[in-house]
Amino acid sequence: MSLLVKTTNCSRLSSTAMAVCSSFCLHIPTRLTKSFPAKPHSLSFKAFSSQASNASSKDELPARVGFLGLGIMGSPMAQNLIKSGCDVTVWNRTKSKCDPLISLGAKYKPSPEEVAASCDVTFAMLADPESAVAVALGKHGAANGMSSGKGYVDVSTVDVATSKLIGGNIKATGASFLEAPVSGSKKPAEDGQLIFLTAGDKSLYETVASLLDIMGKSRFYLGEVGNGAAMKLVVNMIMGSMMASFSEGLLLTEKIGLDPKVLVEVVSQGAISAPMYSMKGPSMIQSVYPTAFPLKHQQKDMRLALALAESVSQSTPIAAAANELYKVAKSHGLSDEDFSAVIEALKPKLKH
Repeated sequence: MSLLVKTTNCSRLSSTAMAVCSSFCLHIPTRLTKSFPAKPHSLSFKAFSSQASNASSKDELPARVGFLGLGIMGSPMAQNLIKSGCDVTVWNRTKSKCDPLISLGAKYKPSPEEVAASCDVTFAMLADPESAVAVALGKHGAANGMSSGKGYVDVSTVDVATSKLIGGNIKATGASFLEAPVSGSKKPAEDGQLIFLTAGDKSLYETVASLLDIMGKSRFYLGEVGNGAAMKLVVNMIMGSMMASFSEGLLLTEKIGLDPKVLVEVVSQGAISAPMYSMKGPSMIQSVYPTAFPLKHQQKDMRLALALAESVSQSTPIAAAANELYKVAKSHGLSDEDFSAVIEALKPKLKH
């Protein structure tokens, strides 16, 4: 496992089913790449080691980058690539979501297949495993547009089996595949502060590293396909459980006559401080839940994490209990609210 921490902003850059995909070469032909000066303050570290990575002193980027899926996360991620000077081609199931990016200079293609056919590397940020499979491997899916010298980077949050399904079909034709789910929500995506949990083809990881650095603050390489997906599910399982517990604390504080605003301050200054408490606590107290990470996606990730735990016979009773709260919140129409709306499931009017 390796980790890169970005210490400075990147400089502007110019450059469940079935499928068939093709290969991404380790060395992209010179005509398809652009070279840029090294970023002197980008340091690479091996996990538990002070050794620098073997990253090239030059950033070689694919000349043409595709981006599939322009929702809460995908849109700001693609915008950051465009604003950094990358040649980006976009697609989204609802075309109107492409318009703001087109106005920034992006090209548009009417299908994932056509995006992949016109680009050297294609990123995909989809809402769930079903969408990820359909966009990658379905009719007019990205796989149909792949050919030698192309790569596919799936930054969606999916289960291990889905990631392996997509990656396996792509690699079966010689293509390169990288899973790269992200830790972070809307604001980190806008600010280029995401954390990438990557696994798969190491040469593709190295090729797209500078693109990841535009969209994120750090990146981990975790080995074989499935490891990135698994790590992301564990992270989101912890996050979902923490939010459920925080919700209980806010309501208990109010019930016993204390000020929940003070609780947010106390928690934010102590050993259990987490950014989401201070960011979301004030709006939760007001029963307002501006969506940064939809509750339906949090519940989906809890479900997938619990299935992962079950597959290795690991007991996760706290996460299981939290998952039930998210399910209650979903059943009362809160799916598209921020996941902090889980607090509503603990209020008398919503409890079963």
